[in-house]
Amino acid sequence: MSDHISGPRALGNPIADITDVFAFPSPERPGHLVLVMNTLPFALISNPLSEGLIYRFRIRDLVAGEAGDPVPFTPGAEEFVVDCVFSEPTIVDSDGAEPASFDQEGHCTTPTGEVVSFTVGDERGGSGQGVRVFAGARWDPFFFDARSALKTVATGQLEFSEQGSIYLDGKNVLGLVVEIDAALLGGASVVGVVAETLTRGVFNVRIERVGRPEVKNMLLAAKQYDTVNRDIEIRDLYNTENAFHIDHGYEAAYRARLNANLAFWDGLDGKTDWPLDDGVHPLTEFWLADYLIVDVTKPYQERSSFLEIEMSARAGRPHSTCGGRAINDDAMDTFFTLLINGGDGPVIRDGIDGASRPASSTFPYLAPPNPDPPIPPEHH
Repeated sequence: MSDHISGPRALGNPIADITDVFAFPSPERPGHLVLVMNTLPFALISNPLSEGLIYRFRIRDLVAGEAGDPVPFTPGAEEFVVDCVFSEPTIVDSDGAEPASFDQEGHCTTPTGEVVSFTVGDERGGSGQGVRVFAGARWDPFFFDARSALKTVATGQLEFSEQGSIYLDGKNVLGLVVEIDAALLGGASVVGVVAETLTRGVFNVRIERVGRPEVKNMLLAAKQYDTVNRDIEIRDLYNTENAFHIDHGYEAAYRARLNANLAFWDGLDGKTDWPLDDGVHPLTEFWLADYLIVDVTKPYQERSSFLEIEMSARAGRPHSTCGGRAINDDAMDTFFTLLINGGDGPVIRDGIDGASRPASSTFPYLAPPNPDPPIPPEHH
């Protein structure tokens, strides 16, 4: 579920629902950063991107803190923004065939102000000074046994098995891929990355924002363990926040929910690896700093880089990987292992080690869409 259907507003406006975000050094063009935002759960090949949205990537230089700091990095003030918008789609005469095809143009504004134009669905994408852009329907790359995770939350018992299953495997999303020359990021080496969807117009309202996977659905959704805000659906509030600086107002509610749910996950193996300090979980501030952290100077790496930069900084040692999150990373095993045993015990596996259609090492990286995706039960 990475960030699929992460709140009532996402459920009501699925076109603006960010399902996943990835950020990693380009495996085919060293010195370039790849940014991926997937939207619209259960997309069809016939679904265009929204002409009413801004699809935004925000990037900030990060400054390392001291060993043991709850938040290992501090975002700098300068921000590099990549905005993509889309034209109203034009339906192409399909001679009665279903689904009808469409033509749609995209326009991507880079941090330097250059506008790169491209055609939705064109595998070649569009290119400009140090930038390549692709958008279109793609195979949903997220792999995770969501049913077992939700059952774990409901029963209070770890429900993962040796052989997990991906919910409705073969479903599609609308993918947006931007590959950008790291030289356009002001000389930054370690950066924070967050993706957002916003309304397009005079007033731009943030609808969704995503950094790390499963923060909303696995760490903020469950209410039953939160004795402070048990009746509040908190994810829509969280979506409106600035990922690089939580505004004063609701941060106490976010902290209470994280303190409670992080303690729940820690206790699933029958021991405490993250002792609370007067009710405060040691990782609460870590997860509130909700953006992917990437070292753009290091080479592309899969499988062992997700959260490596953050955890190395907390331990006071230099990081050794590019960090971020690659499309083929088994991020959820890393996620649950950190929560449940602090990364010092056996790997907590959800029984799924990779996608049925892995990402490639060449642009646009995401696998082509499924021409006949499964239909969610509620859509039958």
